[in-house]
Amino acid sequence: MDTGSGPLSPVSNLLQEGPFSCPICLDALKDPATIPCGHNFCLRCIGAHRQHPGGVAGAQQGTSRCPLCQEPFPADLQLRKNHTLAELLQIRLPAPSSPAAGLAMSPEELRAPAGDACRPGNADSRPPREQEEEVVLCDFCTDGERAEAAQSCLVCLASFCAPHLQPHLKSPAFQGHRLVPPLRHIEESLCKLHLKPLESFCRTDGSCICQLCRVQEHRSHEVVAVEVEREHVEAQRPKILNNVENQLDEIGVTISQTRRTVDLIKGTAQKEKVSKVFAETARVLATFQKEVLGFIEDGERAMLSGAEEELRQKEERRALLTECRQNLEKVPSTDTISFLQEFQALKIAAEEKNISCTSFPKELSFIKSSHAVLAVKELLVNICKNQWDQLSGKGDEGPVLYGMPEVTIGPQVPEKSSNPACLESRDYFLKFAFIIDLDSDTADKFLQLFGTKGAKRVLNPIAYPESKTRFINCEQLLGENVMNRGNYYWEVEIIDGWVSIGVITEDYNPQESYDTGRLGRNEKSCCLQWNGQNYVAWFGGFDCVIQQPFFHTIGVYLEYSEKVLTFYGVKDSKMTCLQQFKVARFKKGSFDPFQNKINHQFPTLFTHNLKPAFFLESVDAHMQLGPLKKDCVSVLKRR
Repeated sequence: MDTGSGPLSPVSNLLQEGPFSCPICLDALKDPATIPCGHNFCLRCIGAHRQHPGGVAGAQQGTSRCPLCQEPFPADLQLRKNHTLAELLQIRLPAPSSPAAGLAMSPEELRAPAGDACRPGNADSRPPREQEEEVVLCDFCTDGERAEAAQSCLVCLASFCAPHLQPHLKSPAFQGHRLVPPLRHIEESLCKLHLKPLESFCRTDGSCICQLCRVQEHRSHEVVAVEVEREHVEAQRPKILNNVENQLDEIGVTISQTRRTVDLIKGTAQKEKVSKVFAETARVLATFQKEVLGFIEDGERAMLSGAEEELRQKEERRALLTECRQNLEKVPSTDTISFLQEFQALKIAAEEKNISCTSFPKELSFIKSSHAVLAVKELLVNICKNQWDQLSGKGDEGPVLYGMPEVTIGPQVPEKSSNPACLESRDYFLKFAFIIDLDSDTADKFLQLFGTKGAKRVLNPIAYPESKTRFINCEQLLGENVMNRGNYYWEVEIIDGWVSIGVITEDYNPQESYDTGRLGRNEKSCCLQWNGQNYVAWFGGFDCVIQQPFFHTIGVYLEYSEKVLTFYGVKDSKMTCLQQFKVARFKKGSFDPFQNKINHQFPTLFTHNLKPAFFLESVDAHMQLGPLKKDCVSVLKRR
């Protein structure tokens, strides 16, 4: 194939033989229509030809043939205007009314790309950058600068400038090739499966297809010509564009609102403010710590000075008595006068008025500071947990409680309506009588046992045998019996001194220190304490003062399955509820740290075996397990 740059054919030949003219009327295409073989004709011309085929030999009834390639096509084929080709013709060439109009165009104008059809004087409204992007270059120009393409061939998949396009216009070998206006990406106009032009649109799959696709994969689908689908889409375009505009407006409003929200979030972030509050809280706690430590040091200093002075006086008196006794022992038996003198001196020293003892409380006053600090800690833990639950959406709808409660609060007496046992007489509880024997292997060395029912605190240690279960830092002992199901009731008589009565888990640590090993000062035990003035309930280091008169006999009722422990004052077969340990909700507007501790930790006691426990706190403490008789009279003489 000679693709040289020979002399250009006349413009008339280009119009008559090229894709821009109708092969029937030899005029520029007007309302071009494309038939299945790919050739283009004026819509009016091909329609007239189909009506009068001119007696073509071999033509079958119901068919027509292409005037150029004689390929048959259905006589009833619905001919439509090829809008794409019509638009390209309007851009590429002026719309001449006769072939003479095309003769007025110079070869340079024919070779010029479509974008150059509008030179200065025919100003193109598109920007230069867009014009440059639409320029398609000839794929056959190899010498020097590549010329702009005049048309593209869908069979060769290449674009040609006017000189290189001549073989397609003149040679019969290219008669079946389909020429179209220059395309930048020719392959996009072909079917990727069959490499045929995309001439139809499948509405079922929503894709452009070729004729082979139409008769194969899409034969049962709704298929229309691309021009028909274009008209259909064009009809819908205003509505779709209006919808898109509305969406853009809505998105713009949403973006503005979201941007304001982002600015608001950044502007209202309270990290700095919260950090300042945390710092202030830390300063408050530091101040409280300083005050409590100072209180402890002042109390220790004041009480220590009095105790040391009393210790000095007692040591001096002991030295005086020792000296007088030794002088008396040194007198010879024959020296009667010296004997009488030394005896008189010893007698006078012994009869001297005892030094007034400083009155020390059974429990040092500044030890209460640990209870206050524990209360603060528990309150902070509870408030922080509640507040975090509220922030994370896990909290109850109830109000969050604030405020610092008193460390010692009012009595926790249950309502009778919620505790039917309070309405019962002593005979009711005797049905659950629990016989307890004291365990000597747990008794502290300063506790003296009277059989298995009584115990008293003494000054001189008792040489008990070593035992892994024996208390070593607290004057406590346990009952031998284990409680792990059902209901239990027993009675204890307080004969003298400070006595605590309670329960403890079987896995207690007998070597625990005095501060945390006592009943109720840890989370493994609880108790009711008589301190000589009133009753105090203890659990987990928290206490609750109970304003009730003294009862010699205390009844203990344990409901293991219900996780409830109740203490009663027993007198004349009547039961007075002193304290009940059970989980309970707070009343609105109040907060009880003692009850809060019970709510969180008390039920864990019942995951273990429990034992009766007793703590004889004062040096004169004395207790006796009740005989559980109806009159409940002690066999021991009361002091």
